[in-house]
Amino acid sequence: LPLWPNDLRLWAIMAALRRGMKVEEISRRTGIDPWFITKLKNIVQMERRLLAESLTPELLLEAKQLGFSDKQIATLADRLPEQVRQLRQSWGIKPVYKMVDTCAAEFEAETPYFYSTYERENEAQPLPGRKAVVIGSGPIRIGQGIEFDYCCVHSSWALQEAGVKSIMVNSNPETVSTDFDISSRLYFEPLDEESLRDILENEGNPPSIVQFGGQTAINLAGPLERSGQPILGSGSETIDLAEDRGRFDDFIARLGIPRPPGAAVRTVEEAREVARFLGYPVLVRPSYVLGGMAMEIVHNEEELTRFVELAASLESKKVILVDKYLEGKEVEVDAVADGEEVLIPGIMEHIERAGVHSGDSIAVYPGINLTSKEVETIVDYTTRIGLALGVRGLINVQYVIMRDQENSDSTIYVLEVNPRASRTVPFISKVTGVPLVRLAIKVMLGQSLRQQGYQGGLWRKQRLFGIKAPVFSMSKLPRVDTYLSPEMKSTGEVLGIDLSFEAALTKALLSSGLAFPTQSGVLISIADRDKAESVPLIRRLSELGYKLYATEGTSRLIQSLGLPVTLITKKLGEGHPNVVDVIQSGEVSAVINTVTSGRIPLKDGFQVRRAAAERRISCFTSLDTARVAIEALANGQGNYNIKPLEEYLKEASLERK
Repeated sequence: LPLWPNDLRLWAIMAALRRGMKVEEISRRTGIDPWFITKLKNIVQMERRLLAESLTPELLLEAKQLGFSDKQIATLADRLPEQVRQLRQSWGIKPVYKMVDTCAAEFEAETPYFYSTYERENEAQPLPGRKAVVIGSGPIRIGQGIEFDYCCVHSSWALQEAGVKSIMVNSNPETVSTDFDISSRLYFEPLDEESLRDILENEGNPPSIVQFGGQTAINLAGPLERSGQPILGSGSETIDLAEDRGRFDDFIARLGIPRPPGAAVRTVEEAREVARFLGYPVLVRPSYVLGGMAMEIVHNEEELTRFVELAASLESKKVILVDKYLEGKEVEVDAVADGEEVLIPGIMEHIERAGVHSGDSIAVYPGINLTSKEVETIVDYTTRIGLALGVRGLINVQYVIMRDQENSDSTIYVLEVNPRASRTVPFISKVTGVPLVRLAIKVMLGQSLRQQGYQGGLWRKQRLFGIKAPVFSMSKLPRVDTYLSPEMKSTGEVLGIDLSFEAALTKALLSSGLAFPTQSGVLISIADRDKAESVPLIRRLSELGYKLYATEGTSRLIQSLGLPVTLITKKLGEGHPNVVDVIQSGEVSAVINTVTSGRIPLKDGFQVRRAAAERRISCFTSLDTARVAIEALANGQGNYNIKPLEEYLKEASLERK
């Protein structure tokens, strides 16, 4: 058993206790005080009792006081979770809620913070009057960050502004949404079905809002509606229609909107059959997940087998999606719908092509490379989807544009639709001045967009530029590969805003740590399929005075261009200096390393990318990102304005007049 320090040790200790290992022995091998291990042993002993004894009121109460969920008790006692819940309620075993004592018993606390416990006195009597529960997003992690907390905070403010008391449920005290003055009442509770139903029953079953807590909250919509709890805004039917692959494909086909061909599968054999029909490369991903978890572009059957098995391990009950991979221009839209109209504040264009997770890409508002016909099509598709889905509140739609080089025509495909807030809601709300969350809340409360002073369609374009750039923490995540892929890796984002694209881009790149360094050495290793496309970029670096270092194949390309280059071997076991040496020595201050298909080339470049991350120097794995970073440098990194956000919006408004 892995009892040494690692992320599985807690489960290993529990396994050791279940196998009969003594508390003293576990303490000796782990260095953990016996007091803590004894508490874990209490849990194991309760597991054995639930397996062996009949479920009585006394045993059930004791299990709940030890923290066992209805689902765990049901599994051990050979019952269904709903049966355990009904037994609890018939026996009067319900949680009560205690106020968090923020004053350490020195004087009476009056904070509206509550936690559950199985005791007698309930300190959280139901709030009087109109009220609604906002389900938060829980722990901040890759894929579900502070952007959703922004949405929860603004939803709470909007509810109170409308005369509705806001009840926040979140399990993360380190967020703004759990500050004492944000909501009318706060419950520090796990974001699961049992905890939510207990809270709702304690409050008299007010309606819940699931749109703002990311995938965590969205996944609770179905269980809550099945238990008879009301949902404000888009309900579980709308959510399931967008998330269920088969239903969504039928829905999009009925609307006549193009979408990449693909299918939902449950086994490796089905995935192979679909991939052979579509042709490689294909995109593999689990359904009902956020942050592109376990999502990957695969180029052959061996990779397909490995990634389908990985996706299946995340959630065995859900299907796995296999789509044809389209490497085109990706654009994204956040909108608010009231059932009659759909308002689109703006269209965001991604710098990186499809295949890089939207959370890791650089997004530009307004799109600078979109034709008027493409904009009209995106507005039309978004409006039709929002109305046909029956969305009440926010919706996020992602598209890929495939352009025909011969006749300049383009086809726009829908990649995915999310009937909830997305991580770009704060960004597009700030740069356009459209308060998306407030509009969505008022729509949920029965007020149309027109009654709020807005109308459907595309909001007028602001005379400014906003650029969202990702922030990575790769130096703090050892053994994590830094290459950009469909699986999200960024841990934050920044917003650059200015009156010109170049100035906004410079701000975004500087603040995110993606700015190209001033004159120095650059290590370049380009995949064969990207070499032709990289030629203008390499010439530009040489013109700007950079000293070029390159691996074998890329070095031959640069020499053929008549440019000076220093050959550096990528084979780490065959002499020095190699690619890692020049990074660690400080000879280069940036790396451009695009990866080829297949996992072996990825492993070859892993040491290069890790060395760059640990030296905290810029490492570009997408030519699109490297290109805009170099152009920002060429245009001068000091040519930007410094003003409050409100002044940019005011200037943009005055220019329109």
